[in-house]
Amino acid sequence: MHDDRRLLEARLNRFFRDHVEPAIYQASAPLALTAWRVPGEPVPFADAARQNFTSIDIGAAWGEPWSTLWIHAVGEVPADWLSVAATKPEVVIDLGFTAAAGFQAEALACRADGSIIKAVSPFNNYLPVTPGEPVEFYLEAAANPDVANTGFMPTPNGDPATAIDTPLYVIKKLALALRNVQVWELRADIWTLSGLMHELPLDSTRRAEILFALQRAIDVTDPDDVAGTAVAARGELTEALSRPASASAHRVVAVGHAHIDSAWLWPIRETIRKCARTFSNVIQLADADPTFKFACSSAQQYAWIKQYYPELFDKITEKVRAGQFVPVGGMWVESDTNMPGGEALARQFVAGKGFFLKNFGIETEEVWLPDSFGYSAAVPQIVRASGSRWFLTQKISWNQINTMPHHTFWWEGIDGSRVFTHFPPADTYNATLSGAELARAERQYREKGRGTTSLLLFGYGDGGGGPNRDMLASAHRLRSLEGSPTLRIDSPAAFFSEAEAEYPDAPVWRGEMYLELHRGTYTSQARTKQGNRRSEHLLREAELWSATATLRVGNRYPAAELKQLWELVLLQQFHDILPGSSIAWVHSDAERNYAAIAERAEKIIDEAVRALVGEGQHLLAVNAAPHARAGVPALGIGLPVTGGREVEGEEGDGGFTLDNGLLRAVITSAGQLASLVDAVTGRDAIAPGDRGNRLQLHRDIPNAWDAWDVDEHYRRTVQEIDGVEEIRLESKPEEAAVVVVRSFGASRIEQRLALAAGSPSLEITNTIDWHERQKLLKLGFELDVHADRSAAEIQFGHVFRPTHTNTSWEFARFEICGHRFLYLGEPGYGVAVTNDSTYGHDVSRRTRTDGGTTTTIRESLLRAPLYPDPHADQGRHVLRTTVRPGAGMAQAVEEGYRTNLPLRHVAGDHPVAPLVTVSNPGVVVEAVKLAEDGSGDLVVRLYESLGGRARTTVTAAAEVGSVDATDLLERPLPEGAASEGPSIDLELRPFQLVTLRFRR
Repeated sequence: MHDDRRLLEARLNRFFRDHVEPAIYQASAPLALTAWRVPGEPVPFADAARQNFTSIDIGAAWGEPWSTLWIHAVGEVPADWLSVAATKPEVVIDLGFTAAAGFQAEALACRADGSIIKAVSPFNNYLPVTPGEPVEFYLEAAANPDVANTGFMPTPNGDPATAIDTPLYVIKKLALALRNVQVWELRADIWTLSGLMHELPLDSTRRAEILFALQRAIDVTDPDDVAGTAVAARGELTEALSRPASASAHRVVAVGHAHIDSAWLWPIRETIRKCARTFSNVIQLADADPTFKFACSSAQQYAWIKQYYPELFDKITEKVRAGQFVPVGGMWVESDTNMPGGEALARQFVAGKGFFLKNFGIETEEVWLPDSFGYSAAVPQIVRASGSRWFLTQKISWNQINTMPHHTFWWEGIDGSRVFTHFPPADTYNATLSGAELARAERQYREKGRGTTSLLLFGYGDGGGGPNRDMLASAHRLRSLEGSPTLRIDSPAAFFSEAEAEYPDAPVWRGEMYLELHRGTYTSQARTKQGNRRSEHLLREAELWSATATLRVGNRYPAAELKQLWELVLLQQFHDILPGSSIAWVHSDAERNYAAIAERAEKIIDEAVRALVGEGQHLLAVNAAPHARAGVPALGIGLPVTGGREVEGEEGDGGFTLDNGLLRAVITSAGQLASLVDAVTGRDAIAPGDRGNRLQLHRDIPNAWDAWDVDEHYRRTVQEIDGVEEIRLESKPEEAAVVVVRSFGASRIEQRLALAAGSPSLEITNTIDWHERQKLLKLGFELDVHADRSAAEIQFGHVFRPTHTNTSWEFARFEICGHRFLYLGEPGYGVAVTNDSTYGHDVSRRTRTDGGTTTTIRESLLRAPLYPDPHADQGRHVLRTTVRPGAGMAQAVEEGYRTNLPLRHVAGDHPVAPLVTVSNPGVVVEAVKLAEDGSGDLVVRLYESLGGRARTTVTAAAEVGSVDATDLLERPLPEGAASEGPSIDLELRPFQLVTLRFRR
């Protein structure tokens, strides 16, 4: 019997392919076509429409990579079509489609007046036509190369400078066609039932019923007259489609979606057009179906539409009011959450939620990050501080080794804050509403017996496209269908409200949600990462000194320019830009943007500082860090104190010694660190017989995703970079340094191991001319510290991770992310390793023959992936590292800021006292700025940095009437702390984040 059913299924598949599909369009008529090739970057419709269009034919080759072709089409619907029953005329277009939506050619159609009709893509390739009216439209066709369809192998097409110069596509179809509605509906009936049938057990009654119903439908369909027999065929399927789902069936809430990567295998300029194309399709579907709802995150994408397509933005606004176009997420972009600094991640919500409130009056409560590469343990607190309460992801289902135990749960962050979290059990954010997807959602849902509902995101994504009319047809058929989960289209907020009410005591996941994949994103494209880190700190300084200058000397606060700079930084924290997983074009743009940010921010800082210090010749130190330094107060400007004795640098038998009275470093003739002793403890940080400043080169050929992954097997091949081409001592009273030059492969590195007077740390500057391929360069320190766990800085605190691999969860964390410092500590002693732009690390532990423990911290300095940018990271890099022995956690925090916020020096008339002071040094000020609403109020963001409870008094040296605690958007908290006057006393829990508003 099963063999007979398989034969029937084979018959069904062929009949569907060879007869039903071709019968959807039963007539066609040509259009008159002319075209104009844009000679460079895309142009607006008004510019294109006045160009000289020339004739173009079906079969014409077009589209060099990244080029644009405008096509003008004119025609009329044949008069005899208007009398054909159950049909609709439309335009059908095939620009040479070869792959999935969003990864190749696509187009936007406009009327003759420039108004948008909708987009055209592989699975949404029609345009509506009004019967009886002339047909005229323009197509802006984008020849985006299919960079994804290379087997993830190197391609020149990710950079316009190296892309091929031959056409990629051939116009296959661009004509009027007459769609038979009943045949189209029959196809939807068959697709839905067939998809369900293939998910049911082979011996189930329901599967057999569906199969034989489909067979009857085939039997009554005349292959020579499908249109004329489609109604009868559909009648044979009515009963199978009308049987309701069981009362215990899993419930799926579906929402239309189009995950549009703000840059990835296309540049930002193309993303703007992708948004217009996708959103115009959404509007067209929403007009046709009032039950349709579409969720869209990323305020940046709405802002692009508002700027470049204002008519489309107005239509989106109408659909937002109608509840069909649903803003979600509350972030400026769907950012990475591992690498953005604390203030930057907070600003994602300040900018994103602020945009939605201003433009739509909507408070987004769900955070929407389906595709980011792991989730920092600081995220729950930041989410709650923004006024949001729910969190959605899907990417965590990509884990290589361990499976997350829940699909619906409470996620608890480092400060104890919790957010209600869900990741869809269908394991996709690009669903097509197939039977397989719904069956997978029900099968994999881990909350069975406690919860009943999951969320499903449907629509073509990554490169955009979104839902199409076929998906909506399936959605309506799947509302209640025996053998399948129930399905309703609704908003994410409706789902979360229902799920939280149903399962309020859901289990708790504590700490980071580490993605056991894509670990290479902590290191790929070092220049992008360095630009991000530098920009974050420059904007901290720009806001601090601008706020101080405004409140002290009446300078103009450059609010608009600071906002622009922040939005550009936030855009580049998108989860395929900052992680280094985009084409060369994207990262070239990022580097140019970071250079522009640095230039503009430096100008803002300089103007504010000069206004503060006045004219004069006193040498002043400008300290934007939250800790006092060199006699200068935190957040203040003062006369620097040159403390400490002169540095002694000596060359002896077999090596060098650097000593400043606080720290003594011994460096071997191979340029490695043999000893590092701090004067306070007298203890050597380097393990006996081991070394620091150990450079190691690994083969780095991931199993699948070059720029994304570092796979565990990289550790099995290692080359010690210990050869010395040159080594020399540079000794001055204020600083002594050993300079080591090494060559390896096609690359060269110059290391400068420097000790400054009064410094508690050794600084290593690595200047690298990097020309390797598929290699990973590590810098390691073998430390004499017995530590079961390491601490890595994350946003507004730090996270502990085991140094052992007792379980598979620990084994999977062989590469970890940290911000400015990693810290190893045992009772009474610790070592901090800091960096100025490195995020990837690994920490391991071994027992020595003497019974002691060596714990090794290694920084991942550089990678050299071949895809999607075949020239990633090639060239010159300057990366700084410091090692501070004898440190506690407070010193690790301080050293991290010290490495990333060096003192500035300026000539001026007088010192400047801090605008804000904090009585407890463990409470760190992260931002000092003026309020977003332009009121002139002073806003201070701070956090408890050591992981313990803290009391502190925060005082503003300004005219202040009152101060109160607010959320990130600077709105008063119902139960937040408040005080009259310029000071407020706070009691903070571990890692608590607080925003204070000092009202003028």
